[in-house]
This record gives sequence, structure tokens and C-alpha cells, in this order.
Amino acid sequence: MSHARVTHLTRRGLLAAGGALGLGAALAACGDDKGKDGGSGGNAGTGKSGPWSFKDDRGTTVKLDKTPANIVAFTGVGAALYDYGIQVKGVFGPTKTTAGKPDVQAGDMDISKVTVLGNTWGQFNIEKYASLAPDVLITTMFDGAGTLWYVPEESKGKISQLAPSVGISVYDRQLTQPLQRMWDLAESLGADMKAAKVADAKKRFEDAAARLRAAAKAKPDIKVMVGSASDQLLYVSGTNLSIDLEYFKTLGVNFVEPPEAAKQKNGGGGWYESLSWENVDKYDADIIMMDDRSQAIQPADITKATWKKLPAVKAGQIIPRSPEPILSYDKCVPLLTNLAEALEKAKKVS
Repeated sequence: MSHARVTHLTRRGLLAAGGALGLGAALAACGDDKGKDGGSGGNAGTGKSGPWSFKDDRGTTVKLDKTPANIVAFTGVGAALYDYGIQVKGVFGPTKTTAGKPDVQAGDMDISKVTVLGNTWGQFNIEKYASLAPDVLITTMFDGAGTLWYVPEESKGKISQLAPSVGISVYDRQLTQPLQRMWDLAESLGADMKAAKVADAKKRFEDAAARLRAAAKAKPDIKVMVGSASDQLLYVSGTNLSIDLEYFKTLGVNFVEPPEAAKQKNGGGGWYESLSWENVDKYDADIIMMDDRSQAIQPADITKATWKKLPAVKAGQIIPRSPEPILSYDKCVPLLTNLAEALEKAKKVS
């Protein structure tokens, strides 16, 4: 789970959008700019025609006269749709690193072929959004209230006037559920779900799940801790809310479960326990999975002496973790295989 929810990064000044709202309405009324920039996808030419509808995880059904062509999505959602052959026009969320390279959440998308409406928490350029004449906005949801991920709270009203939205829940369920929902959404948008590439990815996912289950069964005593690093704190995640961890747990992986995170869940909401770097040895662990997102400090860059003394760190038993998985079978295979391989090779060090 992103810590943006708790750190509340300052939002850049919102552009005056009165004119943009009018522009968006006018463009939406007369524009039928079916994505000509297809990349590996592009839903034009798929044979989909006629009315389109999709019921999202809020229970909201979006109905349009035709299949959406001008799709704007959270970066990770755009990356998932790209794997299914659907090219979005615009994205918001972590897309480019400070070095200008594709963010991990951009997957295989060619980021030069999408309009980036905002790259960090709180950024969403409404004027640019309107200029795309969006047919639909698609993102994930990390709570039970239907909050649209990376859509700024202070401007969600203006954004919602430009196009209907679709929310895919990634809250308190197993990975396989939102994977299926993204599959359903891509299919509704015209993706060829019988393509060899798509079928192969799903088969590889199933094989990787079987491998992880076998690895966990063979090493039941290996304890896995899940963390995310900041300058001041190490966040240790519980498994009760995250789609990847809930799924891995059902496959038999033995996770560290911070009581603080469990208590917060029962009270309606936390994801992790915050530890000062002086106390990062609070839990015994043989493998540590660390947040691979650009907002988190990566293991190679952690200089804290207490971190370097951890048995799992000394043993080199550290692997990446994607707290916001790209919801295509292709991109979720490595999540399973990396953990399975780590378990297969792991030595008991705690």
C-alpha cells in the first residue's frame, strides 16, 4: 500500500479549470478520435461496436454509446491494459523516474506515447485531461469506500464532470480477484483474450502459483517479512489487506504478522507497523521483501547500521515486492516466481 495516503504529499497548484470543463464537454460531444497511436494495442479495429457497459467494484455501471476509445487511467492500470492490447491515451500516477526512465509501475508501456497528467501524488492536470476528450477514467481503489486511487480529493468533482469513472478494487481480497476483474474489463474494451500471448501468460501464472505453493510447503519454517523503507522509518506490512500478500498467504507462505497492523485492520484501516531504524530487529525474518516503488528507498541504498546487521540482510535474502501489482497475468508471474525462488534457496537465519 502506498504511504502517500498517510504522508499527504503537497499537491501542486491546481490549474483553473472552468474553461477546461467546457472544452472537455465540447470535445467529448464531437470527438471520436479512436486511438490512432496503437502501440501493441489500440482498441480500434477490434470489431467491437455498439453500446458499452461495465459494472465496476463500487457497483457503479458505466454505460456509453460505444466502446471507449479515449481511455485515461492510473499508470499501473494503463500498463495492465497494454499487456492485453489496449492502448490508453493518458495516465496519472508514477510514470517517469527522476532520471526520465519508465517507472516500475509503467510496465511495458511506451511512456512517450501517452499524455502524463501527473507523476506524483496530488498531481492531476485537469486542462490536459479535458484536452484528451476522455471517454472513461479507470483506476484502482485501496479502501472499502470507493476512493479512486491517485484522483486528488480536492479536484475529484471537476474531474468527474469530464468523463465517467471505473474503479477496480485492490482492497482486502486476493490477487486473483482483481486480476480477473482487469481481464473482464480488458475483454469488454475489445481485447483478444484468446490470443496466444494472453493464454500463455495465464498458464505461466498458474504454474508459478503451483511452484510457490510447493516451495512454501517445503520450507514451512522460513519466515518472510514485508517492508518499505523511508528516511525515518521501516514500514512492516501485515497480510490482511494487500492483494499480493493475502494470496501468497493462501499458498502457504509464512509471513511476519505485526500485531499493530492487525489491530488497525480490525479498527477499520491500517496496513503496516512503523518501526524506527533503531528497532528494525523487532521481528525475526529469514527473507525480507522490500517495496520496489520509486517512492521507497531501495535496499541497496539503505545505509542504516541496524539494517545491515539483520540476519536476512547479511545472508543476502532480500527480494523486491510490488505493493501495487500491474494487474495482468504477465506482470504477476514474476511476483510468484521471485518469492518461490527465494524460498527454495533460503537458509534459516533467524
